[in-house]
Order: sequence, then structure tokens, then C-alpha cells
Amino acid sequence: MKISEIFYSIQGEGSLVGVPSIFVRTSGCNLRCQWCDTPYASWHPEGPDLTLDQILDAVSKFQASHVVVTGGEPMIAPQMVELTSLLRQKNLHITIETAGSVYAPVACDLMSISPKLANSTPAGPWAAQHERLRLQPEVLRRLTSSYRHQLKFVVSSPDDLAEIQSLQRELGAPSSNIILMPEGTSRDVVRERAAWLAEICKTTGYRLSPRLHIDIWGDKRGV
Repeated sequence: MKISEIFYSIQGEGSLVGVPSIFVRTSGCNLRCQWCDTPYASWHPEGPDLTLDQILDAVSKFQASHVVVTGGEPMIAPQMVELTSLLRQKNLHITIETAGSVYAPVACDLMSISPKLANSTPAGPWAAQHERLRLQPEVLRRLTSSYRHQLKFVVSSPDDLAEIQSLQRELGAPSSNIILMPEGTSRDVVRERAAWLAEICKTTGYRLSPRLHIDIWGDKRGV
């Protein structure tokens, strides 16, 4: 399995924000978000091919009860079902961070689904593939019916709200499961967008997620 990085940090986003966690970042993605903050795991996948035993050995070096399997898009990684099953045997709480465009019967305690909005579509040759794949309602319904989950949207403009609400209606998702997160890789941009996102959350009942790792370390890899 191609692995970009394995590191120990705190969860910076979503309902488990602040929880010390081991991050296993797979390399490779079926989407090409224009604002992707991990291009080394998507646009230009890098990292060694590791066996499951090598991944588990790396995870075992850290004392933590939570593991986050992220990417790239971890649900397209070969042996993902086997890896999550082995992580479950270690009694780790497993979060999977996915765009929700692919289903696999993984072991997972929190499916952190981040459906990609139109704001993610890049210009150029990747646009058609990205637009075709970014939203898969049937996959989203299967994931949300199978796992404890959160729907986490990356928001760059107040205009994104209409698309979020349309998808919420299509999925029949409760507002309490929807988390809005400001797009950005700098503290200033994230804080500016969080200010007006907070007002949106106050009127919709959605939750606001910080990007705690950006606030602490900025746009730094492996934290």
C-alpha cells in the first residue's frame, strides 16, 4: 500500500478535534480538488509501498487510542479493508477521512465524509473527471446508513451554502451531523472565513469546525 506519511499529532478538524491521534495517510486519490492541502497524496502521489506489517509496526510506535486513516482517498487504497480490520484488533478507535465517492466494507468507528462541492473543481484537463466523480449520492447514502458519521464540508464562499443544503435534502441528513469548515491553508484566511461561517451555523444548526493544526502549525506537513 502506497503510504505518504505516518505521524502522531492531534485531530485538527471535526467532532474529535483536539484528540491525540495517529495519522496514516495513504497516497493516491480519484479526485483533484483545486484547493487540495495534501497534493503530495493526490495530485502528485508520493511515498513508499509498505506492507500491512510495516504500517502496523509504525502505528505501534505511538501510544494513542485513536487512529485516523486519511489521504489522498483511503477508500481506493488496496488492502484497506484488511488494514482497518487489523487496526480494530489493536483496539484502536478508527476514523476514516473520505470524500465519500467510493464504498468499501472497512472497519470504522467514525466515517468522516467530506463531499466535495463545486468550489473544488479545478480548471484544465482534470475538470471533467473530478466533476463526474466528486458527488456520488448512492455511495453517500450507503456510507451514512452503515457507519457512525459526520458530513464535513469545505467552504470557501457563502454561496456554497445552497449546494450543501441541496445535498442535505437529497440525503435526508440531520443538521446536527453537518460540519462546516473554512477552506484555507493560512491562519488569516481560515479565521476570516470562520467568522462568517459561525453566523451561517447560528442560522442553520450546522456545526463549525476549526482547523486546529493550521492555527497551531500553519501549512506544515506531518503535524
